[in-house]
Amino acid sequence: MPPSANAATSSLAAISLLGGESVLHARPRVLMDWIPLLRKGLPSASVDAATRITRITQSELARALNIPERTLVRRKREGTLSPEESAKLVRFARVVERADGVFEDADAALGWMQSPNAALGGVTPLSLLDTELGADSVLDALGRIEHGVFA
Repeated sequence: MPPSANAATSSLAAISLLGGESVLHARPRVLMDWIPLLRKGLPSASVDAATRITRITQSELARALNIPERTLVRRKREGTLSPEESAKLVRFARVVERADGVFEDADAALGWMQSPNAALGGVTPLSLLDTELGADSVLDALGRIEHGVFA
C-alpha cells in the first residue's frame, strides 16, 4: 500500500479510537488534518473513548502517555487536552490501530501491546509509547511481524 494510503487509513482508524467525529468535531482524512486538532487540543472525552475501546485503565493510559493521572483528571474537568498531551494520545491511537491491523483481531493486538516482548528488550509495547523513539520501535516490531520476521 502506498504510504499516503496507509497514513490515511491509520488516521481514519484513530478517529474511532478517540471517540469519533462526535467527540473530535472533525473528521481528519490524512495526517496533515490532525495538526490543527493537536494544536487546539483534543477534547478530554477522547481519553474516555480510548480507555473504553482499548479496555485499559486510565492509570495504564496515563503511564503509557507519560502524563500524570492527576493531570488527566484535571483535563477531564477542563474539557481539553494540551497540544502535547493530544499528540501523545494520537500517537497511542495510531500505534494501537496499527497493531489491530497487523493482528487483524483487537483482542490479540491489545494482548500483544500488554505483553513483554523480547524484540523490544523484554518490555511491553505499551510501556514504550511514552516516547517517539519507543513508538517507532513498536511500529518497527509490528512491521517485522507483518512481514513474517521474528519480532
